[in-house]
Amino acid sequence: MPEPRIIVALDFADAGEAMALVERLEPRNCALKVGKELFIAAGPEFVRRLVERGFRVFLDLKFHDIPNTVAGACAAATRLGVWMLNVHAAGGRAMLRAAREAVDRASARTPVKPLLVAVTVLTSLEARDLEEIGFATEPDRLALRLARLASDCGLDGVVCSAVEAPTLRKALGGRSKLVTPGIRPPEAGMDDQARIATPAAAIANGADYLVIGRPITRDPDPRAALDRINAGLGVTS
Repeated sequence: MPEPRIIVALDFADAGEAMALVERLEPRNCALKVGKELFIAAGPEFVRRLVERGFRVFLDLKFHDIPNTVAGACAAATRLGVWMLNVHAAGGRAMLRAAREAVDRASARTPVKPLLVAVTVLTSLEARDLEEIGFATEPDRLALRLARLASDCGLDGVVCSAVEAPTLRKALGGRSKLVTPGIRPPEAGMDDQARIATPAAAIANGADYLVIGRPITRDPDPRAALDRINAGLGVTS
């Protein structure tokens, strides 16, 4: 069985609700994403439970702070046994290097060395949003600049829109992992995302992993929804 390419976003307010969904899924078919809301509500012990169940866990806390603080947070996340964690590329070179060094050191004493990826431009942002916060550039240009910085600092990949994936894949080569949120099957709506793509289009654009939330988690049969998406990518359970 190949490594799962779908990361199911556990965007729930409490552990009970999230675990009810997890119990309907299998580690061979997907990874799981734990974001800020669930992590604050359920804590690190919930992440450990997912790891113990055999799931690859993407800890999506988007660390962005002074280098020393981010280094400590990355080391703590690594000790949880997560498969992937992220930081904001906009934190700058010193912060990115501190994160890289912290993960390398902490993983020397853990069974798993997590992938360390950097967020480029949030998929909810458009050009007018970037201009309002002081970035006088298009999302794709800013994403490319931040992705190159992350790669130069030794990170394993970036979080980016599937729309930007072809440009970043060409610029970064095959070694960098591209993680793409804002993925919607053709029948799903946009919700609060601005730059979206279908699963098949995202893979064709060069994405390695697809973060999908509501089209799976809000479906009456989440496992069937996941199976349909995997089947569309040529993956059978």
